[in-house]
Amino acid sequence: MKTNMYSIEIANIVKQFLTEDSWNFSFDEEHGIFKFGLRIKGKIHSLKYFISIRTNEIIVYGICPIGVDEEDNKMMMEMAEFLHRVNWGLRNGCFEFDFRDGEIRFRSYIDCDKTLPSIESIKNSIFCTAAMFEKYGAGITSIIFAEGYAQEAIAMCEKKYEEELYSILSEIGDSDLAAMMTRQAESQEITEEGADGEKLPSEEIPKVHMDLFGEKKMEVE
Repeated sequence: MKTNMYSIEIANIVKQFLTEDSWNFSFDEEHGIFKFGLRIKGKIHSLKYFISIRTNEIIVYGICPIGVDEEDNKMMMEMAEFLHRVNWGLRNGCFEFDFRDGEIRFRSYIDCDKTLPSIESIKNSIFCTAAMFEKYGAGITSIIFAEGYAQEAIAMCEKKYEEELYSILSEIGDSDLAAMMTRQAESQEITEEGADGEKLPSEEIPKVHMDLFGEKKMEVE
């Protein structure tokens, strides 16, 4: 008798969230895979999602609708460098790049070993993936459509993100944090180095933390 190679209990929790939140999805009962689409803001307008349920884990994949021309070596190398630079320091998930066909995707992971996932953790994994494509989508498209370079693309994305965050802080009246960000941006000419070129300890570099999700509601297709 054939048995499922995934946890039905975990799958039911994911199904509960998607159903209660009015997502339009399909579920492959044989392989334990959810499929759906999500519209997002930015240069990349939509993502295709695959949520793979395993016996003790959930893997969330957000697939970019555009890819790199695998026959264009320069573009392939620039995209690989760009995504590698983006991945540096990410706490949850990472971009993946298929050198066979130029596909780009973001992968997030939920550990369910000896525990069941919360609705919030499932939601965060889905929207974290969307937030990453919103933040770095302009860099991806600049490399694919404008023959851009990796370092320029990531600098553009980071600057745009800082400007948007500064604008939000200014609107809500958090002048002290906004001013701190302004000073930090002005000091980026030497990035993480001191005035004499000496590398600063990471604990001395100002850190700004922001809830990427907040009350933001994205459109589901």
